[in-house]
Amino acid sequence: MGNASAMLTQYDIEEVQEHCSYLFSQQEIVALYERFCQLDRSAKGFVSEDEFLSIPEFSTNPLSQRLLRMVDGLNFKDFVSFLSTFSARASLQQKIELIFKVYDIDGKGKVTFKDLVEVLRDLTGSSMSEKQREEVLTKVLEEAGYTKDSTLSLEDFMTVHNYNTESSTTLD
Repeated sequence: MGNASAMLTQYDIEEVQEHCSYLFSQQEIVALYERFCQLDRSAKGFVSEDEFLSIPEFSTNPLSQRLLRMVDGLNFKDFVSFLSTFSARASLQQKIELIFKVYDIDGKGKVTFKDLVEVLRDLTGSSMSEKQREEVLTKVLEEAGYTKDSTLSLEDFMTVHNYNTESSTTLD
């Protein structure tokens, strides 16, 4: 482990810190590099799908297959950038952009009703019927001014998120 941190120069640390918008301290970046090296068991310089699945919290996440699509083959710099979204210091905008990518199954920059249903299915499993999922999502979209036939861009997705966040705070 000590060898892993010795391989990072001060310049590398600062470059990674800049790449992740300074959401991690230099000490956190060194710790993340050590973890990255542990995950990169074959020392290829990137973390594969199988290596990510060795993280218990990742492998048990109901959205792990969708997240794998985003993380398979990340080098260290991109690994830190991906993780920075989960930082408490990350902006709401950054977090919503990541969530949008999870929903954007085909990576074309658009989310369909079908995409929403599929993610909700992954999250709820057998605790909701298909009909219940569709009813909930139809209502959420309609309340934000969209229909189940709408295709949501990132901007639309943020509108739906903001509308539902504001609506839920006024229910108290």
